[in-house]
Amino acid sequence: MKKIILITFLTFAITAKSQESNNPKTENPATKSYSFSLEQAITHALINNYSTINASRDIESAKKKKWETTAMGLPQINSSLDYQNNIELQKSLIPAEFFGGNKGEFMEVAFGTRHNMTARATLSQLLFDGSYIVALQASKTYLKYYENAKLKTDIDTKEMVINAYGNVLLAEEGIIILEKNKATLEKTLFDTKETFKNGLIEEENVEQLQITLTSINSNINYNKRLLDVSYKMLKIALGIDIDADLKLTDKLDNLTISNLDMAFSQTGFNVTNNINYQMAQNFQQQKELELKLEKSKALPTLSANVNFGYNAFGNQFQFFTQNQKWLNYSNLGISLNVPIFSSLARTARAQQAKIALDKAKTQLTETEQRLKLQYANAKSEYEFSIEEYETAKTNLSLAERIEKKQQIKFTEGLSSSFDFNDAQRQLYAAQQKYLQTMVEIINKKASLEKVINKI
Repeated sequence: MKKIILITFLTFAITAKSQESNNPKTENPATKSYSFSLEQAITHALINNYSTINASRDIESAKKKKWETTAMGLPQINSSLDYQNNIELQKSLIPAEFFGGNKGEFMEVAFGTRHNMTARATLSQLLFDGSYIVALQASKTYLKYYENAKLKTDIDTKEMVINAYGNVLLAEEGIIILEKNKATLEKTLFDTKETFKNGLIEEENVEQLQITLTSINSNINYNKRLLDVSYKMLKIALGIDIDADLKLTDKLDNLTISNLDMAFSQTGFNVTNNINYQMAQNFQQQKELELKLEKSKALPTLSANVNFGYNAFGNQFQFFTQNQKWLNYSNLGISLNVPIFSSLARTARAQQAKIALDKAKTQLTETEQRLKLQYANAKSEYEFSIEEYETAKTNLSLAERIEKKQQIKFTEGLSSSFDFNDAQRQLYAAQQKYLQTMVEIINKKASLEKVINKI
């Protein structure tokens, strides 16, 4: 019994080892490490973002759809094999006098054989169909639509990556500044406690600093959680696993400086270059072709076909033997179909298509006006973000000096904790405002680039 158990165990172990060797371990995507500058992140996302991948697949599908439409006008070859078993042959009545019978009487006669088989091949070719010509044009427009949709997806993806990248840098810089503020405040609190122990100041001064320190610790914890979420959002935009290691090589201040370009907003705007305008144009073209399609249905259609086949008959099923005789046949045919009267149904469909076209033209005009407004807003917001950045930079410098002066006064007992706390709050707000304006410059420029269709 023990031997049987041992043999079973060894067999299982060998089988498991063999399966392990035949199935090499695949690298866990979560273990991968990535390091991106902003430009590298954008390049990676344009290839690996989930939406861009599916947009590329839509283009491939549209190409296949185009060929499907093209193939409708090319030669078509079909073959078939039919078999019939006449269990009971159909009978007909024949005058009996044909077989020497009495006049006026009839005899039952069965014609045919019990087994019939037909093998045939058909070649058909469309010679003329107005709707087919329109369908070819429509397939090109269909493909162009998805190419534009892919471009729109790329533009949206670029903006999404820029925003997500900036949010990560904002959270990181926020934590760094808060940690510095915390270290400074902890030293001040220590010194204040020592002064209080010596009986030189009131306990209220210590408590006020402790409140501020607690608030800073809370903000640090919040920014750390925000940083984690921001990283995950960026990873999704990049098309990588949210648990993968990711390092950003660009710094917030460097990106801000590189995006400071007032001349960029003065380059002008050509609405026809905007992808949304191009897609609206594409939609109008589709409606134009739909109208042409309805009109083309009033035209005649012409097609030709060639048939070639074999028939075989017998009272015994022996079609696949050498003794079976097959009888061939062939024919050539041309089919002409001319629409004459549809009780005005075609006219009604054409009128509907005309109304749809008019709506598309109106939508194109509306899109043009909305895009001009969008450009004006994006341009204004970008220019304003630069002004806000310069203002925030100046205010931060002033807030730092005020806080430093108040700290000295507080340490020397010339100022209350409330005055010092006000200066601290002013400094912390100025720091956050400064960081936010840096990110705003990056984001607002991305929005402006999106409007002008810059990839």
